[in-house]
Amino acid sequence: MAASDAERAQQQIDEIEALSSIYGEDWCVVDEDEKIYCIKINDCLDQPKWTLCLQVILPPGYPTAEPPIYQLNAPWLRGQDYMELANSLEEIYVQNLGESILYLWVEKIREVLIEKAQSSDPEPDIKKTSEEVDEDDGGDFLLDYQPIQEDSIKMLNYSTSESQEDEELPSIHHGTPITDRRSTFQAHLAPVVTPRQVKRVLEKLCENKKIASATHNIYAYRIYCEDKQTFLQDCEDDGETAAGGRLLHLMQILNVHNVLVVVSRWYGGILLGPDRFKHINNCARNVLVEYNYVPSVEESSKQAGKSKKIRKDNKKRTEH
Repeated sequence: MAASDAERAQQQIDEIEALSSIYGEDWCVVDEDEKIYCIKINDCLDQPKWTLCLQVILPPGYPTAEPPIYQLNAPWLRGQDYMELANSLEEIYVQNLGESILYLWVEKIREVLIEKAQSSDPEPDIKKTSEEVDEDDGGDFLLDYQPIQEDSIKMLNYSTSESQEDEELPSIHHGTPITDRRSTFQAHLAPVVTPRQVKRVLEKLCENKKIASATHNIYAYRIYCEDKQTFLQDCEDDGETAAGGRLLHLMQILNVHNVLVVVSRWYGGILLGPDRFKHINNCARNVLVEYNYVPSVEESSKQAGKSKKIRKDNKKRTEH
């Protein structure tokens, strides 16, 4: 007998509660209503070398009729490594059709990370985080903020050829800082159309001593590949658990593409709890609005008002 929607919903609830209990702070609820979750997985060393963020969306038919929609995020996960891991996860799903499989997926990923830690594979290039920023240092560690011109931003027409050695560095823009209880957040944005440009922008940002010394430099990017009609996207927490996944999710909701957003956080010594994610997303959204990747709230409201008026006018004409 096929499981009902109510039974599947209860199975999902039971699985999420179990995973939350098992993985504690490494488990994160990105969006409860949309059933989007994220877990940070590492190689179990005292000082983890290999980490990966698994983001999953549970569709209504999971687990009995549909697989989870998943995304693997790690700066080192590319090419063959990605394909092998993705194939392993899909094989687990096929071998356990109709069953809850998220725990099996997490532990498979952990097994791969442990194998990498124990093998001769070179360590991933993970930047160390800095110590807390002094309160007195708050006045000079921010980048100069300059308002943009009124003209809309134009996407740079870079070549997407992977064989090109020296791609031009995209223009980098800096958003308005947000400060809360001595912690400061600032977003940086650059138009990108290739992963090499992403790398160049990140390297350029880290040349700035203040950005390099930030406690966390969280980033996410989305690049639309027209030839394959797919998105190339990735994110990095840089020590702020699940922040990169949340930032990427925001960019997906806003449907922005060909852009890299980096949010720097300078920790001021006071824990902010969930508010830190609010500030990270607000910084990111503000800079995307400012540089015309998404409409402002006011513009969206005006557009919605116009659409509503058009519908009313059409309805009146229909009635007459």
